[in-house]
Amino acid sequence: MHNLLNLRHLQAALAVQQQGSISRAKETVHLSQSAITQGISKLEKDLGFSLFDRSYSGLRTTKEGDIYLKRVAQSFTFLRQMDRLLPSTKQAAAAPIYRSLTSTQLRALMHVVEQRSYTRAAQRLQLSQPTVYRAVQDIEAVFGYKFFDKSPSGLETSWSVKEIARYIGLFFAELSQAIDEVNEHKGQMAGQLRIGSLPLARTRTVPRAVVRITRDFPNVQVSIIDGPYEEQLHALLHGRLDLLVGALREPAPSPDIVQKILFKDVLHVVMRPGHPLGKRQKLTALELRNLDWVAPRQDTPAREAFTELFRSNGLAPPEHVIECSSLVATRGILMESDRAALLSARQVEVDLNSGLLSINPHHLRGTTRNIGITLRKGWEPTQVQQRFIDSLADES
Repeated sequence: MHNLLNLRHLQAALAVQQQGSISRAKETVHLSQSAITQGISKLEKDLGFSLFDRSYSGLRTTKEGDIYLKRVAQSFTFLRQMDRLLPSTKQAAAAPIYRSLTSTQLRALMHVVEQRSYTRAAQRLQLSQPTVYRAVQDIEAVFGYKFFDKSPSGLETSWSVKEIARYIGLFFAELSQAIDEVNEHKGQMAGQLRIGSLPLARTRTVPRAVVRITRDFPNVQVSIIDGPYEEQLHALLHGRLDLLVGALREPAPSPDIVQKILFKDVLHVVMRPGHPLGKRQKLTALELRNLDWVAPRQDTPAREAFTELFRSNGLAPPEHVIECSSLVATRGILMESDRAALLSARQVEVDLNSGLLSINPHHLRGTTRNIGITLRKGWEPTQVQQRFIDSLADES
């Protein structure tokens, strides 16, 4: 529903709250008094709650209105970022560029950038392809330049347009949280929780915290998304995920994120039960290097620890490894061979308890990783989201 709201009505409601009256607000949003009155009435009808109490002395924001409009004000800070991405000829405009746009145009552009196709974007939006194409053409006319070039692999665009689409995504994500927060105020704990779960967190930390949150709030819509870190970071920065849980990156790969440590985790040599070196209390660096390995994926903290394990002992890391990011596949390879893998005990806890895998007792130095939560800088969680974050800390 928040995707279909009229942007001018949202701006009018903010202006009335800030100015204290419709008559003063009309100078800010350049609408007539009757247009503002009708716009706010329609907005309240669409939202299903009152933003203002009416009296002879004027309009006063309701509690729900305060909660909702605080988030709306934050959402427009994202749209205002579009102005700095415009060509210099447009930057002198008196009014922010978003005041010339509609929700339909914003949604169309965001999905075309994401899908790199008008047809796929139209399918996502459940609109006709010509409708989406016209919406993008209209927004291009407002910005004053062409957004897309055709290529064999789909529509190509610039970094600036991708950033514009990112801010649009954050705008709509904030409006969605505004509704969730109003509902929480009414006692309806039924918002969204979209979790990006990296390998270590998938087996214990995230599942246990999710079970707790759904037990406390049965109507919460939970989505657990896995995938490579780069994809999940992209989704987080675009407002499609609320948080990531897993190994933290050092240094942080983006200035727009905040990383919070939950616990420190140590990696172990994991093998099949009965492996020839399975019970050895001490393994030399050369013996470790001569093992056949299933190695973590490149550019991950676990792979960095794997590489450092050998380099710190003056040895080159093993070259002939099976690179695998799937715990299921890694388990199968270990069970069917004498290969070893560098894994967290938490990550294979179920396999260890069931006797499918075993840990070599040799202590590995220098394989500690920080496990934690990655959030967007400035993001404010709803009550449900904060309870989930607290549950993650409790499960660590």
